[in-house]
Amino acid sequence: MMRLAKYLALAGVASRRQAEDYIRAGKVTVNGKIHRDVAQQINELADVITYAGRKLEGEKKVYYALYKPVGYLSASRDQHSDLVVTRLVPVRPTVYPVGRLDKDSEGLMILTNDGDLAYRLSHPKFVVTKEYEVELNRPFDEADGIKLLNGITLTEGVAKVDSVRKVGARRIVIKLHQGWNRQVRRMLGSLNYEAMTLKRVAHGPIRLERLKPKTYRLLKASDFIL
Repeated sequence: MMRLAKYLALAGVASRRQAEDYIRAGKVTVNGKIHRDVAQQINELADVITYAGRKLEGEKKVYYALYKPVGYLSASRDQHSDLVVTRLVPVRPTVYPVGRLDKDSEGLMILTNDGDLAYRLSHPKFVVTKEYEVELNRPFDEADGIKLLNGITLTEGVAKVDSVRKVGARRIVIKLHQGWNRQVRRMLGSLNYEAMTLKRVAHGPIRLERLKPKTYRLLKASDFIL
């Protein structure tokens, strides 16, 4: 027996939190009946579960490390563009990107159908660090590094980096575990810098390594031991 939301996450539908929203919206049936109770217990061996009319079956968990190129969206689908990261990995089993990387940025993205892992990698409470290499439009003043560490006020609240390191006149390496929309660019913008290029080179224990744009490598669940 397990909770319905957990089953949806394990089946690769979405993260557990998103699965709960789908259940409340009436998109999930158990043995032909709509169930809106996120605490509903199901028997994964005996019950028939459907999502959006599709019968769910336990799928083998897969994990991809992908080099997202500039211009691609960190989404599973987009009605206005075919340039989505899921087009760069096998169609089956269905996977979803973990977190976001804006269209103008490049680098490492994790894609998986393991909803629980996706949640652990993306929620700030688990303090999973992401690392970025940034090229700026002007030389970096190390005094501004202190400001990034102490915190920059954004719409969502106070944004802080975990570390910042200057590696060239206009190049820095930033680590942070927060994951707000375009956070690195917005923090730098508040200090009158523009990120000319921004590349994610690590997400938790996974590194970009020698991947080239539009290529991926298979990972194992054990690679994500934090």
